[in-house]
Amino acid sequence: MAERIRDFIDSESRLIEAVDSAVRYISAGEVIIVATESGYAYLANAFDAKAVKSIHVMRGDSEGIAAQVFIKGIEVLAGIAHPINFQQKQVLEKFWPGQLSVTIKSQPGLNWNLGDDRRLGKINVRVPNRNFISKVLDKTGPLATASIAFTGRAAINDLSQIIIREGDVGAVFDEGILENAGHSTIVEFSENEITLQREGAVSILQLQPLIPSISPTNL
Repeated sequence: MAERIRDFIDSESRLIEAVDSAVRYISAGEVIIVATESGYAYLANAFDAKAVKSIHVMRGDSEGIAAQVFIKGIEVLAGIAHPINFQQKQVLEKFWPGQLSVTIKSQPGLNWNLGDDRRLGKINVRVPNRNFISKVLDKTGPLATASIAFTGRAAINDLSQIIIREGDVGAVFDEGILENAGHSTIVEFSENEITLQREGAVSILQLQPLIPSISPTNL
């Protein structure tokens, strides 16, 4: 039965214990459930193909779908993605950590499979703005993530809405009923431009001072 860990957010000692537990589960190849800005999500070691596949199976994803990747900061991007230009770096410094997801070409030599067998040649990456996940990322490498909702369904903010079967996940880090901040905004970085793929919590108006050319016509 999955371990359910509660009441750790407001206690520094319990928070440290919860982070250590999360890291142990991830290191052991387990999938865990954590709270994100836009609902509860699965987390696993991005370089553990079996754990990542488990996420896709639990969500009912079609073949070829790649999980998103959480990283702890911009500095990690250099190891997993193509170089970014000055404008792109400015955008990340402004909106990370936060609700901006970036689709970017991945480094070709990476030994991982996020669900697409590396056929896409791209990854979608974000630095989350949640204290617990940030502390976990401080002790791990990049983490694969996806909503615990079945593919195509609305995000889940209340864990009572799901049934966790024994063996599905290692642990559930329960922060109660979440306030949903909305889905992230997705932009794509190419060599010379930034295009909008989905508008979400970060609005076009917020992006335009740094990306004057961005508009709904990119969608």
